[in-house]
Amino acid sequence: MRTRRLIALALTATLFTAPAGCGGDEPPAAGAAAPGAGSPVADPTGEAPAEPSAEPVDDAAGPDACALVSKADAERLAGTPLDEPVAAGQSCTYTGPTSGPTAQVEVFVGDGAKKYLDIERQLEHEIRELAGTADEALLTAEAFFLRKGDLWVAVRLVRLNDPQENRAPLERLARTVAGRM
Repeated sequence: MRTRRLIALALTATLFTAPAGCGGDEPPAAGAAAPGAGSPVADPTGEAPAEPSAEPVDDAAGPDACALVSKADAERLAGTPLDEPVAAGQSCTYTGPTSGPTAQVEVFVGDGAKKYLDIERQLEHEIRELAGTADEALLTAEAFFLRKGDLWVAVRLVRLNDPQENRAPLERLARTVAGRM
């Protein structure tokens, strides 16, 4: 069980730290804006940031991870209030406040969800079928995986409790998410 948690933490850390290293090690050139300094307050020219593009979103990327699992859904699953979601690419993460209790709900859409399932299989973790939910629906002690057509979705719950307590809430949310896919 300890190995499973360490691997899960390593996977989560990789997903969240990999994009942080994309900017290189060079500091910004003199006079250049620091990364993420796009607000009118940080912009020395005083110009407002560009409006978001009205271009249609490519549906091939799949649905929005935070729309598949709302904050209310994540809080019901975790059994505790959670902070606002943090979206990154095709993932969405809800974390418990630093005052506790420890809880996190992670949602992955697309290739990341499939890769997470592949890792669970390689580690030979117990994976059960969840019948009548999607084209393919699988459940582990801490997550579920859904496939409709070519689209994969994974939802993972991190709590410091007996994983058996999470089985019914995971199954309920899997059915809800399958209906939204």
